[in-house]
Amino acid sequence: MGTQKTTIRNGEDVIGFLKAQHEQIAVLFETVAQADGRQRAQAFFALRRLMAVHETAEEEIVHPAARRDLPDGEAIIAKRLAEEKEAKETLVALEKLNIDSTEFEAKLFALQVDVMAHAESEETQEFKQLADALKPETLKRMRKAVDFAESVAPTRPHPGVESKVANLLTGPFVAMLDRSRDALSSKR
Repeated sequence: MGTQKTTIRNGEDVIGFLKAQHEQIAVLFETVAQADGRQRAQAFFALRRLMAVHETAEEEIVHPAARRDLPDGEAIIAKRLAEEKEAKETLVALEKLNIDSTEFEAKLFALQVDVMAHAESEETQEFKQLADALKPETLKRMRKAVDFAESVAPTRPHPGVESKVANLLTGPFVAMLDRSRDALSSKR
């Protein structure tokens, strides 16, 4: 079990793919922080969307595998889900603020610190152990499942929807509403 490599695999399996998304999220945080006005709004939209689909896919595909296949999976996932809920709540709060306000900037910075710590914890505590516990073929199949989950995931944060069951029950309807709202707001 412990003989598999745990390095980034350039996204060909679920671990490499999610790590690459963590890097994209870090870049988007910097882009939002450095922009203003319409560019900031567009960058924040991209950040919020990527975080929403990324977390949904983790909650539906990766976290259940960690719960099932890691010796301390339940404890690891309970902590990650609490962090994810907090991030979703902050994203919802940020959506209500003036994008160029100092309050937005302060909340965004605090969220960035929390999200990057969360990503580091996922990578070191969850992903590394999953890479060791699961066969490479399983990790590649999980990547395909994550691709599908992200393609139908909500594009906005929904605090309180942090489990596979909750995502599967509410996700399709909420995703449809989110994507409609996104289309309408992009035409303004």
